[in-house]
Amino acid sequence: MDGPHEPERSGTEEAGASPTQAGHPVDADAEASVTEEGTELERSIGLVGGVAIGVGTMIGAGIFVFPGLAAGQAGPAAAGSFAIGAVIALLVALPASELATAMPKSGGGYYFISRALGALPGAVVGISIWLGLVFATAFYLVGFGNYAAELLVQAGIGASIGGLGVVTPLALVFGVLLTGLNLFGTENAAKLQNYVVGLLLTILVLFLGYGGLDAVGVFGRATTPETFLPFGVAPVFTTAALVFTSYLGFAQVATVAGDIKNPGRNLPLAMVGSVLIVGVLYVGTIFVATSAMGSLALGRAGETAIVDVAAELFGIAGVFAILVAGLLATVSSANASILSTSRAVFAVSKDALIPQRASRMNLKYGTPHVALAMAGGPVLVLVALGETEVLAEVASFLHLIMYGLMCVALIAMRRDEPEWYDPDFRVPAYRVVAGLGALASFGLIFFMQRASQIIGLVVMVAAAGWYKYYASDVSLKGVL
Repeated sequence: MDGPHEPERSGTEEAGASPTQAGHPVDADAEASVTEEGTELERSIGLVGGVAIGVGTMIGAGIFVFPGLAAGQAGPAAAGSFAIGAVIALLVALPASELATAMPKSGGGYYFISRALGALPGAVVGISIWLGLVFATAFYLVGFGNYAAELLVQAGIGASIGGLGVVTPLALVFGVLLTGLNLFGTENAAKLQNYVVGLLLTILVLFLGYGGLDAVGVFGRATTPETFLPFGVAPVFTTAALVFTSYLGFAQVATVAGDIKNPGRNLPLAMVGSVLIVGVLYVGTIFVATSAMGSLALGRAGETAIVDVAAELFGIAGVFAILVAGLLATVSSANASILSTSRAVFAVSKDALIPQRASRMNLKYGTPHVALAMAGGPVLVLVALGETEVLAEVASFLHLIMYGLMCVALIAMRRDEPEWYDPDFRVPAYRVVAGLGALASFGLIFFMQRASQIIGLVVMVAAAGWYKYYASDVSLKGVL
């Protein structure tokens, strides 16, 4: 068993630091300075693939779960809540874009934070995001199982195979398939993501386009305008905190930065572009939904409100279309999250914060097969156990910690400005943007359930304890 000073390390000589090589023990009194050298990931994802990862991870809860809940709390002004969430996401996406073009390495937020703030906060974020993405992926797969089972029921097949009792088996099967797809090549996973997101966006644009024209009276439907702020201003902001979890996917683009072609151009375009695309879709969904059914009816429908909206606009054909769209959304979210989880594990392992064997590459396919197993394996366990809803909010908690620290990392990097820090994109008025991004990210945590806050803090404390036990001699600050 690896001890606190006996892990396999990967490293290169740095000024003032002792060189270490894989397989050699590290002097207990030496400080290991680690960089990403040796085995590299193949850059096989272009701009379209990067946007597909961001959009594919984000389209899910914002369209298929939250419209009814949000409209019930804020009425038609829930569209403003989603717009506020998009603005906050952009405040984080801009600093993340600058950091990503300066450090286009696998690991995303973990990598930025460890190089700007040091190994301890880096370890806490890296290990926490690994677990957070595992929780989120399990949630997406269970969502996939629910949509798939409901689609089978609507098609008249579900009764013969157990109806909704097939949710967990379907989720497990697709978890294995998606993990295997990522093992056989990042390019394969990226192609699937492109096709799935393309089809999903086509369905949603047609759905929202027709619904929008219907809402403004083009098809002659009589609609009764509602008061935009039926419950006042305050619920708009509390609802924004609720729905912000819909925007957590854009940072996954930075997590797979080591796979992105031409990262100086494609990373910021993919991150900012995915937030803008998804923000427009979310606001449009609330507008169409409240126009079709009214906010009170949406609130009563709850998490299945968007299916009722589809039935109202298109009948049974609309129900099937939106169920297929929900299926595609959960598949794309799960696929992107498995890919991102494995890259987070890969980055943390290469920095010697966990055993280096986790960053071993499959030479045939050029993928980190051990890291993928560490991503997919725990996901399957959580899916089998069920009860993933709280874990999904824990994932949001851990992501918000990372987002806030990324904003702090940008300020630190601009202050220190090491010689190697040469981003292709620089944030204008970075202190204001990053400061607001950090405050908004940390502030939203206080609107979460107490159980999620406690579990999130326990994960962070455990990650810090692991760092002190295993990797306290690793130094990462300022090392590219």
